[in-house]
Amino acid sequence: MFARNIKDLIGEATEYDKKLALEEKKPKSWCKSVSAFANTFGGALIFGISDDGQIVGLDDPEEDAEKVSEAVKSRLDPIPEFKLRFHKADNEKVLVILEVYKGDETPYYYSGDGVLEAFVRVGNESVKATATELKRLVLRGRNTSYDSRNSTYKVEDFAFSKLKERYKKWTGNSFDDKDLISFGLVNEQGELTNAGALLADVFNRLGYMERKGSGFGKIISGYEFQINYNESKRPSFRSDRYQFTVVMPNLNYDVPQNVPQDVPQDKLDAQIVDLIRKDNKISTEKIAIALGVSSKTIKRHIKEMDNVNYIGRGFSGHWEIINYE
Repeated sequence: MFARNIKDLIGEATEYDKKLALEEKKPKSWCKSVSAFANTFGGALIFGISDDGQIVGLDDPEEDAEKVSEAVKSRLDPIPEFKLRFHKADNEKVLVILEVYKGDETPYYYSGDGVLEAFVRVGNESVKATATELKRLVLRGRNTSYDSRNSTYKVEDFAFSKLKERYKKWTGNSFDDKDLISFGLVNEQGELTNAGALLADVFNRLGYMERKGSGFGKIISGYEFQINYNESKRPSFRSDRYQFTVVMPNLNYDVPQNVPQDVPQDKLDAQIVDLIRKDNKISTEKIAIALGVSSKTIKRHIKEMDNVNYIGRGFSGHWEIINYE
């Protein structure tokens, strides 16, 4: 007798494999399908039916069902969710149908001969998962995406002050470190997730945040613009396992009395213009840091400078310098 409609046998399963009999000595021949079904969309194994659809039944379906159940429990890791049932055909032959459900704890491995192998469905075959497919299964089993995986960065290496400021303005609520965890930017061990690292990098490029340690260059550039600066007074940095030290030489040390100690107004104006020429989108705050003065001082000077104009608004704008002949 031939099975007229396989769908009547497997129910809602869309994938299935047919087995003439239970191969006890070659469990991998059918257990790989169990692994593949659990790792993909689920499926069914029909024992007692030939490849051409002829129903031959099993000699001892109850015993075979027990052996199938035992093999799944001992050969699959973790054990997938499955259901065993019997089907009596019109010719009184009995089939054993193993329904395997799509799993949430992927990858589901077949364990045999001292190795673990994961399988997936490709067409109507169960094939060994490639390295890429295995990685996807691992991520799916952890219920994670690439964004939620841990990066190599620590949260203390970054300052989310701008994000906290904006969050307060938009919602009226304070933003603390616990919110970084709830938003999936940081894990409980204080490591940035890939999403958090990406956000930090974007903010850094937009000038919204800085990596800790980025102030080294600002300290040096701030010194270089001072009137009494020379290479012998260049700031230096050193560290050991216990502390980090910044050596900032006194710029007024050993300066002749007839040399002015403070930067004259026209000197400061020239330094502002020089910084704008290097970066026409530089903020007044960054200019202030580079020159070692307050941002109010920079804004006041720029307001009095008739050769410097800001075109546009906000971060989309830029500085323009008028060159008078």
